[in-house]
Amino acid sequence: MVNEQIRDKEVRLVGENGEQLGIVSSKEAQRMAREAELDLVKIAPMAKPPVCKIIDYGKYRYELARKEKEAKKKQKVVEVKEVRLSPNIEENDLNTKVSAARKFIEKGNKVKVTLRFRGREMSHMNNSRHILEDFAEQLSDIAVVDKPSKVEGRSLVMFLSEKR
Repeated sequence: MVNEQIRDKEVRLVGENGEQLGIVSSKEAQRMAREAELDLVKIAPMAKPPVCKIIDYGKYRYELARKEKEAKKKQKVVEVKEVRLSPNIEENDLNTKVSAARKFIEKGNKVKVTLRFRGREMSHMNNSRHILEDFAEQLSDIAVVDKPSKVEGRSLVMFLSEKR
């Protein structure tokens, strides 16, 4: 809230240089802001009494936007990358998939390993769990199993993430 939008009877006022000016009426605070040719901005509306500061509102909005942008820059978005396998995968193909998953994990992403079954392969689902276990074993130096393998429709799914 800015200037005339502030309807509180009394506010705790902070000056333009950060000095405490004490508790004053909002009309008095608005008068002081006008004399300084600045805006009266409510900074902490939930405080008792609310805290207002005499500052340039445009500059205040710019500072808030800059801080928000800086906070976003420091965030890391973790993506989930998927590696698909089939129950009759050969050793070299499995090694290729493991190296791809290793790259994903080293970049800080999570890996979803999907073992897809088609047709008659569905009847041998339990015999193929060892493929996912071997996959996790080969990556055990840099990754841990987040969610162990479980059946989702026509596939077995397991999640791996970076060791901490």
